Amino acid sequence: MNRVVHPIEQESFRRLRARLDTSGFPPLSRAVVERVIHSAADLDYADDLVLDEGDLAKAHTALHAGAPVVVDVEMVAAGITRRETVCRLRDARSGPGLTRSAHAIRLAYEEVGPGALWVIGCAPTALEELLTLDAAPALVIGLPVGFVGAAESKAALRGSGLPAVSNVSEKGGSAVAAAALNALLYHRVPQSEETS
Repeated sequence: MNRVVHPIEQESFRRLRARLDTSGFPPLSRAVVERVIHSAADLDYADDLVLDEGDLAKAHTALHAGAPVVVDVEMVAAGITRRETVCRLRDARSGPGLTRSAHAIRLAYEEVGPGALWVIGCAPTALEELLTLDAAPALVIGLPVGFVGAAESKAALRGSGLPAVSNVSEKGGSAVAAAALNALLYHRVPQSEETS
């Protein structure tokens, strides 16, 4: 089922498109770029994001087929409005050489196994931990924010060869990570897929 878009959101996207021509992006890439920009009011994401239409298409299919969605923090979960998510941060504990965020990723992987969509918008150590697992993700949205480890963890994600959405700079955060996932959730499923 497709969602009803509020007039304020419609106007916001109209203004975004008046300031930035996104028509050259393939459909899913455009959806992700526009929704991330919309969430942060930051046009620079058009040049900062790194994504691949083929990866997004496979992730879109997996998402709409019911693949689990794992998030690193509750703030990301709160921003994902049309899907249940898994967040194990409350159950996690830090230890020697292991942050609480990294432990939460381990716990989540034990729960969901391979094939999930992972949405990391806060902790670089969560992304780093995910890269050590044999998670076989449908997609990793790796957009942690910060001056320590964020850009490096996103570079490691891009170097891993995993299907991913990331960005080059230190910026990111829960809102933009949730927005990237929402773009895939909100993107219309072709009629032939809805009836099959």
